[in-house]
Amino acid sequence: MGFNIKEGKKYVIRIHDLGDSGEGVGRIEGITVFVEGLVPGDRALVEIVKVKKSYALGKIVEIKENSDIKQEPPCSHFPECGGCQIQNLIYQKQLKFKKLKVEAAIERIAGLKGINVKETLGMENPFHFRNKAQLPFGKENGKVVIGFYRKKSHEIVDIKKCLIQNPINDDIVETLREYLSEIDYPVYEEPTHKGVLRHLILRNSYKTGDIMAVLVTNGESFPKKKEIVSLLTSNFPQVKTVVQNINSKKTNVITGPESKVLFGSGRMTDYIGDLSFEISPVSFLQVNTKQTEVLYGKVLEYADIGPEDIVFDIYSGIGTISLFLAKKAKKVYGIEVVKPAVADANHNAELNGVTNVEFHSGRAEKVVPRLYESGIRADVVVVDPPRKGCEEIVLDTIAHMKPKRIVYVSCKPSTLARDLAYLKKKGYITQEVQPVDLFPHSTHVEAVTLLVKKRSD
Repeated sequence: MGFNIKEGKKYVIRIHDLGDSGEGVGRIEGITVFVEGLVPGDRALVEIVKVKKSYALGKIVEIKENSDIKQEPPCSHFPECGGCQIQNLIYQKQLKFKKLKVEAAIERIAGLKGINVKETLGMENPFHFRNKAQLPFGKENGKVVIGFYRKKSHEIVDIKKCLIQNPINDDIVETLREYLSEIDYPVYEEPTHKGVLRHLILRNSYKTGDIMAVLVTNGESFPKKKEIVSLLTSNFPQVKTVVQNINSKKTNVITGPESKVLFGSGRMTDYIGDLSFEISPVSFLQVNTKQTEVLYGKVLEYADIGPEDIVFDIYSGIGTISLFLAKKAKKVYGIEVVKPAVADANHNAELNGVTNVEFHSGRAEKVVPRLYESGIRADVVVVDPPRKGCEEIVLDTIAHMKPKRIVYVSCKPSTLARDLAYLKKKGYITQEVQPVDLFPHSTHVEAVTLLVKKRSD
């Protein structure tokens, strides 16, 4: 297909949508063009920098007209830092965009029309909400830098103040940055795979204010270990435990398989609602505790569990949703592939005195059919899969069980829509979808979907 638009040429464009990474989307001569830094309603002169088979990329030359839904980003690191993609959009418009994103995926990919997608549940104060920070170390002009990656790169933006993290993290980072620069500490250099400190992970307890500091090192060797631990704990009494995690591989994966406790217990307690959860250095927990409570409340509402119901919680992690479901159910079966997460889940059940939950370790596509073949049937199923969505064999097995309700928690609208279309073929009707904003100022959106078994008249 030949396009009339050419690389290097300039065009005036009106933006009508946002892309998955927060870039403005418009059309020039019938061709979709993506332009970073623009939002719907912007009109700008752009230069085409790349033409692909089905779209083009442009860069801003001059803004002709500013959108009335745009705002001055409150963070000085925007848009250089890749942590927030749409901080230049008024928050209420961010919520509207997320609803439309879910709606569009369901209509376009699933082919489902007229589905009740509700308004996105947002935050009253969409700042300082994250309970976990993962900050890479690096060096720039001989000084240690600690921050977040630039968009679409592994270059580190040296963050002085992050508006979505717990404010105390900024002070911890600054104290560590100054000390490491002063002693010319050998932090990790990704191109050469040399140096010691790779990442700093800070986990903040939403309810108690306690902090876990995890220092990811490039191997077991950790020079100045005692001094660094002392620096953190003496300056910040909120730091209750410090852990060394060892990751010596050339990889983008942040943590390695081995952890050593340097101070404290190596674990931290946080609360979701009235349930407590002990968290290890590598435990998965939603990063927005306040909105997680909103999310789980909606899951419970949609699940509508009775005292005699058997419930499956598939992709159960450390048991957070399972323990909420167990309050109402006769029995809950949690299924999770990550063995340490299953160990954490069992520990958390014991911690909360929950006895009507049973966790199974293994891949969902193997464990769910095995439970079904052993005669266990679910009245209600909750699934909270990773971004790739559910495997077909999992959906097939769920359909064979014929639960009265399925509650699907999704972090990616496109795979949610694909799975809703598949479940429709299996006799399940998508009744309602509730987007929840767990990640303000980013393009990510969680959605809770209620599906019910189609009546056979």
